[in-house]
Amino acid sequence: MNNLQNYSLENVEFMIDAIKTKLRMATAAAMQASSFDSDKYEDIKDLYDIVSSKDSFSISEVEALVSELGKLRK
Repeated sequence: MNNLQNYSLENVEFMIDAIKTKLRMATAAAMQASSFDSDKYEDIKDLYDIVSSKDSFSISEVEALVSELGKLRK
């Protein structure tokens, strides 16, 4: 398990990949770790924590999470 407390591109990559996998995002290919600024790290980690804590999501939850992730992009 990665130590996700501190920013690194590897950590962002890990979290974004985990979010994309868990949410089964159709547009996952467009969502690259390099698309996110380091100052958004805590927000990305918050989304990662939310996604990691649940086993399944409603369609509206997926849409809301994907929307939030999109807002964090550069």
